[in-house]
Amino acid sequence: MNAELLKKEIVYQTARSGGKGGQNVNKVETKVEARFDVAASEALTDEEKNLIFEKLANQISSEGILAATNQTARSQLANKQLAEAKLLRLIEKALHRPKKRKITRTPASVKIARARSKKRQSEKKASRRWSPGGGKED
Repeated sequence: MNAELLKKEIVYQTARSGGKGGQNVNKVETKVEARFDVAASEALTDEEKNLIFEKLANQISSEGILAATNQTARSQLANKQLAEAKLLRLIEKALHRPKKRKITRTPASVKIARARSKKRQSEKKASRRWSPGGGKED
C-alpha cells in the first residue's frame, strides 16, 4: 500500500458541523468527509481490495465507497487532515495481516512452579478454616 497514491484518490466533501459553536458553526463549513472508492482505486492490488471489502464490509457503502468524517476541529483544514488520517488508518488496519502463532509447549518447570504455587495457596487457605475443637476454647 502506497499512502501517497491513496491520498491522491481521496475525494473530500464539506458540510456545516452540528452541535455547539455559535456563529462559526452556523456559517462555516468545517465538517469534512473523506471518501475513497475502493473498487476504482489504482493504488491497491486486487488482493488488497478484496481484503478491504472483506474486513470493512459494514463501513463500505453499496457503491463501494469507504468514508471517514471529522468535525471536531474549528478549521476545515484541520478536519480534512484528521479525516484523511482516519481513512488511511482504517485501510492500513484492514490490510494488516497478523503473524501466525507458533505453537509451543509449556515448559515442565513452569508447570511445576504453578502446581507448587497452587498447593501453597491451598495450604494457606486450609490453615484459616475453623474446625470444631481445633481452634478456640471456651
